[in-house]
Amino acid sequence: MKVSSADLHIHTVLSPCGSLDMSPKNIVQRAKDSHLDIIGITDHNSTRHCRIIQQLAEGNNIFVLCGAEVNSVEEVHCLCFMPDFEKLDLLQSYLDQYLMNSKNDPEKFGYQVQVDENDFIVYEEEKLLIQSINQSINQIEAFVHSHGGLFIPAHVNRAAFSLISQLGFIPDDLRYDALEISKHIKKNDFLNTQCCPSGISIIQNSDAHFLPDIGSVRNYFHIEKPSFEEIRMALQKTDGRFVE
Repeated sequence: MKVSSADLHIHTVLSPCGSLDMSPKNIVQRAKDSHLDIIGITDHNSTRHCRIIQQLAEGNNIFVLCGAEVNSVEEVHCLCFMPDFEKLDLLQSYLDQYLMNSKNDPEKFGYQVQVDENDFIVYEEEKLLIQSINQSINQIEAFVHSHGGLFIPAHVNRAAFSLISQLGFIPDDLRYDALEISKHIKKNDFLNTQCCPSGISIIQNSDAHFLPDIGSVRNYFHIEKPSFEEIRMALQKTDGRFVE
């Protein structure tokens, strides 16, 4: 097995809370400079920057997990990754259908722009991306898994927008591929304070909104090569694959 360094929670300039420096080419360059092998693109309720980042990353030997950080109706954030562009488009259609109709106020929340490989603006999202979609956490999980995706509740220990903050516990009936904890807690401290099912992979990522944060927290995947299926196997701890 090879060891691949990964940061699976990165926002772009499309997220209203993301820095204007978080363009696709800058993210890829920062990931390269930080010696990351795998990055996850997780804008709030949108997948629109995944394709261009994957295209730019291919030339730099960086594998891109394509998805979004989806906000459920309970205000729980979850990382949703899809195995290919066809399934990614289905996720985008799902998000477009269920995202609430509140408009973004750039002066209050920040700009929500999609840019090309040269940082030229090609699209601006009018709906506020950081609001919830009209789907429960269980409905989101069912949608993602029905299309072969990965479902990972985000920063579950945080005091807001997490499973524990919003529901008070980690539901027994929720199917997830891993749990993400924030970068501000040690894994052992989390495990000592929370009752988690045995064998579940616990990951930590940067949740980067600014370029210097990319790769500041990372995971190490023991896999044959960076690929969607190998990452899935590592999260599920099958055939000798695992993540630490």
